Amino acid sequence: MKAIIEGGKTPVGTVVVSGAKNSATRLLAAACISDGEVVLNNFPTELVDARHKIRFLENVGADIVVDEVKESLTINSSSIRCTELDTYDYPIRTTYLLVASQIKNSGEALIPYPGGCKIGSRGYDLHMMVWRDLGAEVTEEPDFIRVKASKFKGGTIKFPISTVGGTENALICACIAEGKTEIVNAYITPEIEDLIDFLTRMGAHIEVTGNSHITVVGASGRLKGVIKSVMYDRIEALTWLVYAVMSGGTLHIKNVPFDSMQVPLLHLKEAGIDFLSNSSSIYYSPDCLINGQVQPFELACGAHPGIISDMQSFYTLLGIIAKGDSRIFDYRYPKRIAYANELQKLISTPVVEAEEGKITTRGPGKFKAGEVTSTDLRGSMALVMAALCAEGKTVVHDVEMALRGYNKLDKKLAGLGINIEVVDE
Repeated sequence: MKAIIEGGKTPVGTVVVSGAKNSATRLLAAACISDGEVVLNNFPTELVDARHKIRFLENVGADIVVDEVKESLTINSSSIRCTELDTYDYPIRTTYLLVASQIKNSGEALIPYPGGCKIGSRGYDLHMMVWRDLGAEVTEEPDFIRVKASKFKGGTIKFPISTVGGTENALICACIAEGKTEIVNAYITPEIEDLIDFLTRMGAHIEVTGNSHITVVGASGRLKGVIKSVMYDRIEALTWLVYAVMSGGTLHIKNVPFDSMQVPLLHLKEAGIDFLSNSSSIYYSPDCLINGQVQPFELACGAHPGIISDMQSFYTLLGIIAKGDSRIFDYRYPKRIAYANELQKLISTPVVEAEEGKITTRGPGKFKAGEVTSTDLRGSMALVMAALCAEGKTVVHDVEMALRGYNKLDKKLAGLGINIEVVDE
């Protein structure tokens, strides 16, 4: 798919932040180990990732009702079974979270190989380690990964590095395991806290010690059906605020999860970006930009509560319009720089310098129309934002990468007086 964007318009209006992609798709997978009916409210129903996961789950027997008006899902997973499908072409990274429900109901699972963003080495070896540590046999076959276990058995899962996906997988699998499981070197983010809350309300016993040790006692009886609202998306909230700054727009951003993004917002303040806020929303207008320009800055991406790697590209955009040199370091995903070369194509003068682990911007730069290709989800959104700020027509190829992370993106932009056209290539 490609986006055709006539840029240069100034956004004005109110935008409502949706449920978090990085929580919603995990809660959907976890809902499928419940013995009862689960309702997920505030669910971003139009996310491409969510649609692919729903399609897979329905193909293995889940009954899922999608209410796009109320933005909710109703999930009944009692009929999920391990089933060999005609195709395992599902372009989502978190396919590993789909194992637990099949193991619970069938003692065996067949799942697609993880797909998605190519931002460096992000293999699935740690997920195979999780299943093996819980007593399963794992084999890699041409079209899918096969996991066999009459039931998971509690054990110790010790991650060699902190991993969000591995922690999520371990949590969900441990909740159906027999006995106690210890997860060592876990990575606890706001989205994982949302998952823990959900699993606890279903009936699992989960204890968190410090910020990296989790003990799980699998539910001895039924896992209850629950009603749960997905947390709001901190990355989407940051996206809209950065877009307002870049475009000189006037935005009222509603449903901002301040508790999970204090440090990212502090860095904006340090760069001379002010805004008005109450307990749940932000108001930004050009008057909020101190001295009328973004100040140059340095920052390093890392673990929560700092600036996570998914936010990197938005600070790169701010560096482009800042007056002076800015530097953004990312040693966790040092190869997450491919988008920067595409982004430079939408700037009238050489401004962006990228090397593994570091992006330098020598602003201020001016955005111009052009033709670019997406490289990863957040990088794709950065290209879209740059195109929206450039006078003239820009084409962003593979824009479905951005659509994977932003619910109702075209409709929300239309509400701000901005139109983009998304068509098949």
